[in-house]
Amino acid sequence: MPRRSRRQFLAGTTAGLLLSGCRKSAPAPSAELPAGAPPAFGTAPDAGPEVSTATFVEAEKLVRFSMTPAERDTAAGNWRKMMAPLYERRSGPRKLALDPAVAPASRWDPMLPGLKPAPSRDRFVRSKTDPGPLPANDADIAFAPVTQLSRWIESRKLPSERLTRIYLDRIERFDPKLRCVITLTRDLALDQARRADQEIAAGKYRGPLHGIPWGAKDLVDTAGIATTYGAEPYRNRVPQRDAAVVARLHEAGAVLIAKLSLGALALNDIWFGGQTMNPWLLEEGASGSSAGPGAATAAGLVAFSIGSETGGSIVSPSMRCGLTGLRPTYGRVARTGAMTLCWSLDKLGPMTRAVEDAMLVLRAIGGPDAGDVASVPSQLDFDAAGPVEGLRVGYFPAWMKENPATDVDRAALETLGKLGMKPVEVSLPDWPYDSMMLILFAETAASFEELTLNGGLRQLKSQVPDAWPNLFRQARFLSAVDFVQADRMRRSVASEMARIFSAVDLLLVPSLRDEMLTISNFTGHPSLTLRAGFVEVAEARSDWAPDPAHPLPKFSPPRRVPHGITLIGRLFDEGTIAAAGIALERAFGVAGQRPPGF
Repeated sequence: MPRRSRRQFLAGTTAGLLLSGCRKSAPAPSAELPAGAPPAFGTAPDAGPEVSTATFVEAEKLVRFSMTPAERDTAAGNWRKMMAPLYERRSGPRKLALDPAVAPASRWDPMLPGLKPAPSRDRFVRSKTDPGPLPANDADIAFAPVTQLSRWIESRKLPSERLTRIYLDRIERFDPKLRCVITLTRDLALDQARRADQEIAAGKYRGPLHGIPWGAKDLVDTAGIATTYGAEPYRNRVPQRDAAVVARLHEAGAVLIAKLSLGALALNDIWFGGQTMNPWLLEEGASGSSAGPGAATAAGLVAFSIGSETGGSIVSPSMRCGLTGLRPTYGRVARTGAMTLCWSLDKLGPMTRAVEDAMLVLRAIGGPDAGDVASVPSQLDFDAAGPVEGLRVGYFPAWMKENPATDVDRAALETLGKLGMKPVEVSLPDWPYDSMMLILFAETAASFEELTLNGGLRQLKSQVPDAWPNLFRQARFLSAVDFVQADRMRRSVASEMARIFSAVDLLLVPSLRDEMLTISNFTGHPSLTLRAGFVEVAEARSDWAPDPAHPLPKFSPPRRVPHGITLIGRLFDEGTIAAAGIALERAFGVAGQRPPGF
């Protein structure tokens, strides 16, 4: 609080109660006050521009709070002493730019008091299925899941260098259509592949990701390799250290083949190189912000990829591109060295072509790191052949009857019973869940404060009303009081989710249901999105608000595109949703279909 001595405190006003506790005001000030006089609110030097009652009349419209004329007079009269000095850190004279690595002192903990992480043990059992003979066709190899690729590499039927060159060739052929690669790491990939082949030949097999080529969303740092955030101001940014997930995948022997596109600063699918497109429907974007991982993995340009999610950026491109996307529990995967968009919401996770693949990757990248104060130790209990009979699967009946649910979602609900799982009706209060988005907008604007203040946002390709430049500027006018209230609401929502999960083992939800995307991201629950079937669309889809001046392409006849479902799990219980996902994936029988032309 702006404080100094009581000198001139309440000069010209009557004595009254101070705002600080129950302390009463002192007598009328004199030139010198007695020793021991405490500091008081409203006695800081004047700061900032002049304000008037008219200023507050207009400001009230932004925060939706009204005052009487007398209250406005009081507020305007001491604003420059009481509130304006609070902005000194940003506007001076003692300006302080905060290091991007500094996280807020407050930390979101999804584990409410009394809750315990779901896994009672640490266990990982991968499938033992014979991968079969190595295909003669390079495309068949490229689209094979990691579960097969790893077995072929382990048995030395498929050299990592050959697999890497297959993917490099496919990137050269198909990336011009997709615009999903920002930086190709050809030399590094070939060096890592050759090293993997040498180690495996020498009997030093590191595990199922050894020799497997992968792509990283271009917001995780790679030492000596550009990490651009997909945004013009960072095109030449070259970090000196690897992000924690990159270092862990290097240690697992994986082969980094490309830095993949993301919507600028992790929003939607437009970056400084253009729009990343959906391999299944080249007339529409791949969805974002993990657009590059979505397009590259779906088109068979990498074996797997690492994406990130703050409010839907793994789920949405996984839906659009027909992938498996695993958003881990908040705190399971350390984000050290990854671009910070929102400290209390950001998560890193795998995007793959099969459910078990996602778990193989999660096992490699999970774990805490000192550089991420939100990361925590956790157990992972997974058995690829684990039984699913008797699992209680919650669903929201009304959601299954209305958009965005489709016949694919409803068929998935029926499939649960056929697999021995038990559908259970659940419900949530009718609350304004989008009110929590205030936290997202405030944190993102804080993360990119310097870019906002120095005008760097004007360099971004997208300057439409629903892009970050406008949202970051608007967020400067959000109420701090409402931020705290949104944070309190977040805890209440987490309690509701804990109530639901006391009665069920997992949830089945329409993947793009807005309420659950918002709720589960803010509470930190894990989600697994997987392809469940196909639907037909008569118009291209977009992450962006409709623009009448630029209508989306329409199709006659409609086009066939993949459609997925999403499973939400208990905190840190990715193993259960993966086991259910594997059973459903097998029952659906559609995971192996490929986008035409790739």
